[in-house]
Amino acid sequence: MITAHQYKLRPNKEQASQFDDWLGLLRMQYNWRRPEQFNWFESTGSPVNFCSLVSCSIAPIVKQPDYYWQKKDLLNTKKLFPAYAGIHSQVLLNCIERVKKAFDRYIKADSSDKGSGKPSFKGRSRHHRFTYTQMQQDCIKGNRITLPKIGDVKIILDHPIPDGFKIKTATIVFAADGYYVTLTLQDESVPVISPDFNREKVVGIDMGLKDFLNTSEADTVPIPQLARKAGAVKKRLNKSVSRKKKRSNRRGKAVKLGSRHYQKVAGQGKDFHYKTAKQLLDRYHVIGFEDLNVKGWAKTRFAKSIRDAGWSEFLAIVAGQAKSAGKMTIAVHPNGITQNCSSWGTRIPKTIANRWHSCHLCGWELDRDVNAAINVKNIAVGRRVIKASLCVSYVDAGLAQKSTLYSSTS
Repeated sequence: MITAHQYKLRPNKEQASQFDDWLGLLRMQYNWRRPEQFNWFESTGSPVNFCSLVSCSIAPIVKQPDYYWQKKDLLNTKKLFPAYAGIHSQVLLNCIERVKKAFDRYIKADSSDKGSGKPSFKGRSRHHRFTYTQMQQDCIKGNRITLPKIGDVKIILDHPIPDGFKIKTATIVFAADGYYVTLTLQDESVPVISPDFNREKVVGIDMGLKDFLNTSEADTVPIPQLARKAGAVKKRLNKSVSRKKKRSNRRGKAVKLGSRHYQKVAGQGKDFHYKTAKQLLDRYHVIGFEDLNVKGWAKTRFAKSIRDAGWSEFLAIVAGQAKSAGKMTIAVHPNGITQNCSSWGTRIPKTIANRWHSCHLCGWELDRDVNAAINVKNIAVGRRVIKASLCVSYVDAGLAQKSTLYSSTS
């Protein structure tokens, strides 16, 4: 099992200056290597007997500057620019690997037959991290962490590293309030989930915008609406930035205040998600939820509220915490969850404005969100899992993905 823990760093002035220098050099290296691959691709994108529909270089075609060629060319970079010799080799190689991943995502489509956009030029405010791909197990001693070619940096160990985990990588991240280190930890053991789970400790949850979630036991969690409540402060800070002269020190200070505000709101949302997930996992062994198309919902008129609630982030956190605790999460197809009666199974059409479920056949009446949560629980419990793959959560630039439990009727 692989997990990640983030800790605050307290570098001295010399170490902080070295962090800044490395980030600047790595940003320039990324901006240099990125067009090498894309220029080659555009020059060879059309057959020799056809004209490209877009403008491209007329220079002679050369060998593809792929990942291995660019790695080897780092020797020439260090000779031409001696400053790069002071950067650890693993950090430089990881920069080349990022270019390769960006190029592959642009060329190859994903499972949904969609490719990502072309990676753009990284400005000074768009390159915030670098990674050591290997770390020694005794790199943390007391309140210090040893970073190769940088030295011992003070670290705030606000929570201990779990027993049995080995440190694999370390990513230095620059945030609005300073530097952080994200440690990737690995444990060879796999949590064991008992197939004979306690049916009394199963719950279905229904995500909403009136309440953050409703459980099948009629418990509700109110939605905090953190971004909406902070909207006035955000507007004032943005106005302050717009009134300052570009590239001035006062504008830089105003931008920093805005960044800290955004970081605070994001941290509040993350804290709310983790505490809510812990409350669910302390009470239940199996959690069922709707496998919603959140990206599709985020394109509707409810986009602002959905992004403020953070459904995807919360479900990814629940899945990751359940995996660590040896518990289970089941994603249920959302078809008919809201419309069907949880008692009789009859389809009772409802509009979004209709918040009450009333079945004319069995007389079952309750809140529509609780009815949906009961439907989720019934499907999660009443079906036999054929292929169970645990849901996992990702640690990079704020991105989250999950794998669904596939089920069929027993």
